[in-house]
Amino acid sequence: MRRFAFWLDLGVVLVLAAGGRRSHDLDGSVLGVLETAWPFLVGLAVGWVAVARQPRTRRVWWLDGTVVTLSTVVVGMLLRLASGQGAAAVFVLVATAVLAAGMLGWRAVDAALEVRRGR
Repeated sequence: MRRFAFWLDLGVVLVLAAGGRRSHDLDGSVLGVLETAWPFLVGLAVGWVAVARQPRTRRVWWLDGTVVTLSTVVVGMLLRLASGQGAAAVFVLVATAVLAAGMLGWRAVDAALEVRRGR
């Protein structure tokens, strides 16, 4: 799963955006989802750059996931505020929970599978 790590994180962000739009009865088109997702996608990219700067030998799954998740949330919320989209406290909590569950969740499953395989 690790070679697909970025794509899995990207999927988590897109699921958050699509789910949010659906729960608010907004347009579910690709462009609509991307309009909602773009601040978080920028945050995701920032997090991935930060993680990629660390040597592979010093990287730990939960730390990588935490850095990427926090970057996605913090940068995403700041960009939402800067662009006038708003960031209500409940939204911040829900987005943080969904992103953390998704981004840390798949990493935890991957780590457990690696242990089981004896790597």
